[in-house]
Amino acid sequence: MGPNGPSGPSDPMTPAPPQAAAWVLVAGVAAALHVGKLAPALALLRDELGLSLPAAGLLLSAVQAAGMLAALALGALADRVGARRSVVAGLVLLALASAAGAAVPTAPALLALRVAEGVGFLLVVLPAPGLLRALVPAALLPSRLGLWGAYMPLGTALALLLGPAAMALAGWRGWWLGLAVVSAVAALGVWRAVPARAPGPRRPFVAPLRDTLGHAGPWLVGLAFGSYSAQWLAVIGFLPSIYAQAGFGTAAMAVLTAAAAAANIVGNVASGRLLQRGVAPARLLATGFATMALASVAAFAWPGEGAAAATLRYAAVLLFSAVGGLIPGTLFSLALRVAPGEHAVASTVGFMQQWSAAGQFAGPPLVAAVAVAVGGWRSTGLATALFAALGLVAVALLARHLRRAAPGDI
Repeated sequence: MGPNGPSGPSDPMTPAPPQAAAWVLVAGVAAALHVGKLAPALALLRDELGLSLPAAGLLLSAVQAAGMLAALALGALADRVGARRSVVAGLVLLALASAAGAAVPTAPALLALRVAEGVGFLLVVLPAPGLLRALVPAALLPSRLGLWGAYMPLGTALALLLGPAAMALAGWRGWWLGLAVVSAVAALGVWRAVPARAPGPRRPFVAPLRDTLGHAGPWLVGLAFGSYSAQWLAVIGFLPSIYAQAGFGTAAMAVLTAAAAAANIVGNVASGRLLQRGVAPARLLATGFATMALASVAAFAWPGEGAAAATLRYAAVLLFSAVGGLIPGTLFSLALRVAPGEHAVASTVGFMQQWSAAGQFAGPPLVAAVAVAVGGWRSTGLATALFAALGLVAVALLARHLRRAAPGDI
């Protein structure tokens, strides 16, 4: 074990086929599709179920309720039952909840199933970084974790791009059923491609919880992730509604929003490569938060009308998402470093995800409330910039923590 946590897998797997890591990435994207599937359906759901804008924001973020309340405990559960089993179970739960959601008649029932989808989402994504570390050579791990960090923007982009077309053919209920099938296929792929892990030592269930909460590193990466996710989901999640109010057609709205979400992949992939080249994690995080703050203000408060102003505002959204993508990829790598032990990797990622879920839960309703209060979206950038400032504080504290643990490696 290294000074900042585990340095490699302690419970080796049977030899992994080349496609095993790819199926883990597919599982993450399949899970993220369920988080992103609601945004393109908001207009239909508001019409059919009679939702107000703040209620739509709550439905948008409800999938994060399980993460906000129980991600740490679910991470400890994943550590105990095994990463492969946890990922498969999560995908099966997502498939069942999405299929059931296609049949519900009311908003409260759909809200409850969104919470169930949140549990399934967590069971997939919490053990995945540790599972990737067991499947790929150490030299390739930073780049693979950078790819893993892109699961959320890729899933969101695909949902925003494919959702309108799917709903045009089969309605939002058909869209829900289609994603249930995607999750079931991913579950089968992971079960068949990822080898079973040799049993590790049995520890008390509370051990990873106690150790994770007792170390400063997980708290700091969690605060940083929550600050990032609150602003990213608030901006990307409401883009379809913003463009619809501006008079964009459905096809243009889908492409523009999907491109904004997909831009985040650039930063995620770049973070893995830059970390592999020795760029300090704190520098990447600070760059991401500072850029998100400036770009979000420009995206919503840039003066003027017409095509030129709209193009500049959209360019700022792309910059917000792309450079902001440096943050999650970097934090996933740091989560493995600051974990208090191999037995607490998933619980550390779970705690980080719990902060992320809290941010995603709070961000969209807050931004929606600000939009209602001021009568438009022009102050959205100021609201999200506050989250970026909080993220910069977390980065400063995290840099100091890493400097004490491993001087010269921040």
